Amino acid sequence: MDELDILKKDWKKKDHSFNQITEKEIYGMLHKRSSSIVKWILIISICEFLILRILDISSFFDKSSIKMMEKNHLYNFNLFITVFNLIVFSGFIIYFYKNFRKISAASSVKKLMSDILKTRKIVKYYIWYNLLLVSITTFFVLNSFFKYNKEINELYEKFPAIFIISSIVIIAVIVTLFWIIYKLLYGILLKRLNNNYQELKKLEI
Repeated sequence: MDELDILKKDWKKKDHSFNQITEKEIYGMLHKRSSSIVKWILIISICEFLILRILDISSFFDKSSIKMMEKNHLYNFNLFITVFNLIVFSGFIIYFYKNFRKISAASSVKKLMSDILKTRKIVKYYIWYNLLLVSITTFFVLNSFFKYNKEINELYEKFPAIFIISSIVIIAVIVTLFWIIYKLLYGILLKRLNNNYQELKKLEI
């Protein structure tokens, strides 16, 4: 049982005349805990951003990677995706940081609730963006691999249905794996943030 749970338990035991004090105390704990959760979302997203972008950029300095991209006609596509991701991911991180600042400075229950909802919404957008990106990237990579590898291309022309089904299965497996990872990374934090929101609703009522 954490400090907030102890306060809530004591609040129920006290007389109505003390409710105003304990409400402020509970708000303070929810405020502190929400700020901490958003801070962790920010830290995780920055770490993810740095790791993935370093991997993306490093591939353009590796001769074997460049050769493979050129062979499969993926160099320009990878360059576009890398630059596009740098811009989009930077935008998400800036938004997370701004929301962290807003939550840290929230001065009322209503404002804190609003900021929590915005944070949960943008994290969900962030996750869906990544899953969509993984799907599109995997599709283009597979398509290029089938198209520009002579032996595979010949088989593809003879048995297109097998390759189409294989592509769908591969994309589904990769997206599912990423979804599980994001569920572990952000799902727990979003659940805790939602719990804080529900507690704040009770205070406002």
